[in-house]
Formats: sequence, C-alpha cells, structure tokens
Amino acid sequence: MLVTRVATRIATRIATRIATQLAPSSESKFWRSLAARRGLLERVADVSRAVRSPAQPLVWMHAPSVGEGLQARPVAHRLRAVHPSWQLAYTYFSPSAEPFAASIGADITDYLPFDGQREADAMLDALQPSLLVFVKLDVWPTLVERATARNIPVALLSATLAPRSGRTGPLARLLLRDAYRALQGVGAIDQANADRLLALGVRPDVLEVTGDTRFDQVWARAQGVDRQQPRLQALASSRPTLVAGSTWPTDEAVLLAAYARVVQASGDAQARPRLIIAPHEPTAAHRAPILDWARSARLSVATLAEAESDAAAAQRDVIVVDRVGVLGDLYALADVAFVGGGFHAAGLHSVIEPAAFGAPVLFGPGHDMSREAGLLLAAGGARVVRNAGECSVAMRGWLAAGPAREVAGAAARLFVESELGATERSVRLVQRLVRERI
Repeated sequence: MLVTRVATRIATRIATRIATQLAPSSESKFWRSLAARRGLLERVADVSRAVRSPAQPLVWMHAPSVGEGLQARPVAHRLRAVHPSWQLAYTYFSPSAEPFAASIGADITDYLPFDGQREADAMLDALQPSLLVFVKLDVWPTLVERATARNIPVALLSATLAPRSGRTGPLARLLLRDAYRALQGVGAIDQANADRLLALGVRPDVLEVTGDTRFDQVWARAQGVDRQQPRLQALASSRPTLVAGSTWPTDEAVLLAAYARVVQASGDAQARPRLIIAPHEPTAAHRAPILDWARSARLSVATLAEAESDAAAAQRDVIVVDRVGVLGDLYALADVAFVGGGFHAAGLHSVIEPAAFGAPVLFGPGHDMSREAGLLLAAGGARVVRNAGECSVAMRGWLAAGPAREVAGAAARLFVESELGATERSVRLVQRLVRERI
C-alpha cells in the first residue's frame, strides 16, 4: 500500500507541475483540464476569504463531470431551499462541467486540484467544510484521508458501482479501499450497487439505499417544460414524431436506414413520421452526413436553426439539431424516442429523459452498463434493436397510433415516477452528518 501511495503522490506532483508551468493554451480537453488548475489554490483561497462565513456550515460537493453534476444539482438546490443560511462549495474535474457548474448555485465553485496532500490541505483550509460529499463513485484517497484527520465527515451520494467497473480490480481496490472504508455516509442507488460497494470497502453501518437523484432531476425538468415556448410550438405536428437523442454515427447507420424503411412503407406524405435528430456532438462535421443522407433519400430536411425561423422548414421530414442544451425540451414532442450510444463504445445515454415524457424508448444492444435501461426494458417501456430491420419494425409498431404505444409510453412514465424521492433521502443523509458535527 505504501508503494501505491508513493507512486500516486509522484504522479500528482508531476501533473501539478505540468498544470502550473507547462500546460499550453489548447482546445484539447486534456490540456484545458491541466491549464485550468494554474493558480487554482490561490483562486479558491481568495474567494473563500471573501464569501466564507465560518459561523455557518458549508457542504462541499464534488461531481467530476456533467453526468454526476446532474445528480448533485437537485441535492444542492434542495439544501438551499431548506437551509438558506448554509453555504455550498462545488468542485468538478472535467472542463466539460465548467459551464454546467454555474447552475448549481454554490457560493464557491471551481476545479478540484489533483490529489496531493498539499492541495488537499489547502482546499480544506480555505473552505472549512462541515461535510465533504462525493457524487456517484469517484473518491480521492488523499483528500478523504486529510478530511478524516480533521474530523470532517465524508459522504458518497447516488453511489454506483457497475458490475464490471475498473474499481473492482486488484490495483484499484488496493488504492481506494481505505478511502471507501473511511466514508461516514453512503447513499446507494439500489441494493445491488450497495452490495458491490460493501465489497469495495464501504462499512455496512454507514450504507443505505437512497436512490438515484437523476430521476428527480429529469422528472422536475420534464414537468417544468413550457410546451407553449416558440420552439416547441413551431415544431409541433399532427404527424407522428420520432426524437432521436445523443446519437453517434454508428447509431445513425441503423437509425436512418430504419427510418427510411418506415417512410417508404407509410405511403401518404402527410401522415408519414417525422424525425428530429440531435447528434451527440452537433458539429457541422457531424451534421453534414445526416443532411446529405436526407437529401439523397428525397426527404425534406432542415436544421433546428432553420426550423425556428421558418414555419415551412419546421414541418420538414427531418430536423437536425445544431446545438446542445435543447434535447431535454425536444423530447416533449416525441411519440417515440431513440436514444443513442447503444451502438457506440461510449455506452448508452440517458433513457429516463424521454421516458419522463411518456415516450417509449428504442436503443441499441450496448446497454449492459445502464441500470435504468434494464429496468425500463423490464417495465415494458423500451425495446432493444440490434439492426435496421428490427429498428424499423419496432418504429412502425409504436409510431402507428394505438394501444401498443400508449401502454409502452405509460409504462415508461410510471417507471420514472417509481424511482422518485432520492433527493429528499439524500438531503436527510447530508443533514444528519452536518448536524452530528456542529
């Protein structure tokens, strides 16, 4: 264990030196991640001196990227509502989370430094947290060790450990076991994940099942969508609508071929289904092949920007989304949804967003790492499609108005509703740990 810790500290020192002295200006996520940590400890100290009120508890939440941030946000917002005098600090690791972080509404927000002893002590000195909260799975061993030495409790919320997670390997377990054993509150998303976390080192007396706060987050967003907003009003149609979200080219190879078959079989142009497709990376380079395919298939097509400015364009057969941040609203238009990632190595994206709107969901075979996909399948609100033929059959069956789609859509919505409540349970866990310390 000593050798592992020494190696980790050496790696941390090297990364910190690169970040503070050598990282170039670059659009690369790797170099941006390093460069963003230049002057980080000084920034956090300066902001803390200006806003930190030592008389009030401070909850420090860390969520590495946007996915974990979506799990942290409902807890942060609820804590703000029930404890307006408490303070919040929020840190993240990935540059992709930087724009998202502002939505947390924390008093202090910045990157998390690398896991060195000096860095951990500097952050703890500046923030003076009453509780340190990690979200989902990542824990930083040195930071946990230094917090525990100061009698600062450490918790893990929406805790998840996939069956084939790399953290179950011998080296990861050796490095992380002490950190997981030191946790004083763990809220797992379900019992199966709780059992795996026990094997990782979490103590049974601090472990409980609190659920996955993403369901509360997604449900609240779906309920709050303004269906009278100009974008949704422009795109609304009496024609059945398939909304495909977060697709990769490997997904699109199946999806577009299947959609073309459905269109060919539909006959009447006024009744044939429409496709709204939001690529995972809606860059011009990603959009171009989709636009070219639609034209070659003799389908009318427009980008979302064109559809928003031209009523005729909004009713074309294919609408290609050209920006991020709008997919969550566009699922409100879906009679049926297709979620990308099931044909891509990155893995399946969120299926609960369309399900919250009562849309039955199609996705590819690569869903084994997604708990919610398995549960949605079991509930009858989703289907797996393995090729264009299966996809076109499933599309036709659900896009045709009738009881099959209604039953599947209702099952999808009821599944999301059944998972609600994790935020309140997580907030109670946080409250208990903070109150035990103050």
